[in-house]
Amino acid sequence: MCATRYRRNMTNLAEDLRQAADAVALLGSSSADLAALPDAEAPAGQKRIACARRLLDTYAALMAATIADRSRPELGHSGFAAQQGYLSPEALIQNWTGSSKGDAYKLVAVGTMMADTEAAEKLVKEALSSPDTDAAEVAEFVAKVPWQAPIARAVTAGTLSVDAAESIRGGLGQIDAAVTAEKHVAALESLLAEVSTLNADEVFKRARRMRDHLDEAGIAAREKQAHDARYLKVYRLSNGNVRLNGLFATEDGEFVLSTFDSITGPRRGGVRFVDKERAAWAEKMQADPRSNEQINADSLVQLLTIAGEADPGRVFGGRHPSVRVIVTEKTLKTGQTVQAGQTGQAGQPAPVPAGQTGPDQAAEPAAHGQIEGNPVPISQDTIDRLLCDTGTRGIKFEEDGQIVGRDERLFTEVERATMAVRDGGCLWVGCDRSPA
Repeated sequence: MCATRYRRNMTNLAEDLRQAADAVALLGSSSADLAALPDAEAPAGQKRIACARRLLDTYAALMAATIADRSRPELGHSGFAAQQGYLSPEALIQNWTGSSKGDAYKLVAVGTMMADTEAAEKLVKEALSSPDTDAAEVAEFVAKVPWQAPIARAVTAGTLSVDAAESIRGGLGQIDAAVTAEKHVAALESLLAEVSTLNADEVFKRARRMRDHLDEAGIAAREKQAHDARYLKVYRLSNGNVRLNGLFATEDGEFVLSTFDSITGPRRGGVRFVDKERAAWAEKMQADPRSNEQINADSLVQLLTIAGEADPGRVFGGRHPSVRVIVTEKTLKTGQTVQAGQTGQAGQPAPVPAGQTGPDQAAEPAAHGQIEGNPVPISQDTIDRLLCDTGTRGIKFEEDGQIVGRDERLFTEVERATMAVRDGGCLWVGCDRSPA
């Protein structure tokens, strides 16, 4: 592991980088050199490269913080970035490094976090070593250490990459009235204990889920904000073609995705255990000469045509595209927060109508659930509305997480849905296929 090459301070960071660079140089200097490596040495070589990159990223973040500090807004035109002709330190870093805007912001954010932590902890150390400093003054200095300090220490120690650090920082969000510094610190301690085996995307999802559990009352507000931000632009180009550009909130967006996924499913490795009629349709879809994007475009026109020609007095109630709402029985009955798919809750869930609570619910925080495959939580009001439209299906787990009632060779539809709730997708290493 790269972390074993680090010291838990910045003093020997330069020596660590030299050693990491030397280790990478031993791999060779051309594609042919690396191609000639035995299979057993390839993983070790990749780890050496990752180690060196992590150290370089640490340097890059620290340098970005230095540039940002010398480009503070209060410095005006005398700031470093302004002198170089840039509106912001991020714009300067992006241009100098050739990176994306997001990478530049990430380096500045993580580097600033590390610099602030280092400065605050230096003051604490000086206060503790001074005989003239009393306990109250030491406590004052300690209070100034940012809550993100453990993240900064982990980056310095080599146990956390800059990418993962930004995922945690962005996922947990800022301190506010609902999520205090104390709650952040407790969540951060738990998160850092488990991120060593996760990549940056997984770390962000885990951090964001923690934030949602800490601030459940804010889920509905964020849900409304996302809904208010929706749009669909339809406009004609100069050549006569028409272009669509849109943004949908979680609930509607998953419905749109599911609609087009169901149309092109056989082209993307969809379910193979189908009846003869569906199998014939799947073969026809696979042999279709059109691209998936062309099929989607044609299907949208067909859907609009059907809708435009429909009798406005007709009530539609046919098959819905598959969008599953995941919420536990305990959440539905009491309003308490339980992570979707938690084991030990058996029985048929019965949704509580929106706006109604029982005598044991009045003091409980707002509950939340998820739409299968989407990491963004949905509020209790959305849960009630969706379950009212689609009904509920109770699924059961044993205490060890095994599915109750599996006694056949092939999984039933209910059992497949149960596994989707429990596992969130394919359990094969490296597979990112959705439960569908």
